[in-house]
Amino acid sequence: MKIRPYQIEDEQGWVRCRVLSFLDTAYFDNVLKEKEIYENPAMELVAEEEGQIVGLIDIEYEIKERTVCSRGTGLGGMIWHIAVHPDFRREGIGTKLLNEAERIAKNKGLNRLEAWTRDDEWVNKWYVKNGFTKVESYLHVYIDGGNDLKETIKSEMPNLFPVQAFAHYVGEDVELVKKKFNRVHECVCYEKMLE
Repeated sequence: MKIRPYQIEDEQGWVRCRVLSFLDTAYFDNVLKEKEIYENPAMELVAEEEGQIVGLIDIEYEIKERTVCSRGTGLGGMIWHIAVHPDFRREGIGTKLLNEAERIAKNKGLNRLEAWTRDDEWVNKWYVKNGFTKVESYLHVYIDGGNDLKETIKSEMPNLFPVQAFAHYVGEDVELVKKKFNRVHECVCYEKMLE
């Protein structure tokens, strides 16, 4: 297995790896049909095993403070995607990708990495194990049809009837929101200072 820079020819393998790695997580329906292109510079690495993309990490980074990351001072990098193909988990691939990205980030003068994830316990444990600290969170709320939607979302356009909604809840009454809606995830921000 080798870690190397992403190349445009990797796109299909990158998309497949990401989709498969997200299927058993709280992001199961966050499907991309093509790889993102970033406004700012990015470190884009893949793990390759016998011609197959088995892991990936994308970190968009700042050349001007507070243009990519949501917190902190100095120049940071945002981990937008990190994924390991489910058939290759528990082999240290995610950590190897992160370590290489950190080495590159330090050489570029970044002082921290930021990452957002949902409430999958094993994913959160991975971030903590790799030196990240939880710094904030809010809720992702999915609202599907029925009374929940009628009581929550109203259209001001005649003849337009919402059937689904995705919302961010940043208030204090977390338990009420979790009880009211069927699908609610804590969205957690992790930060790691680079030495």
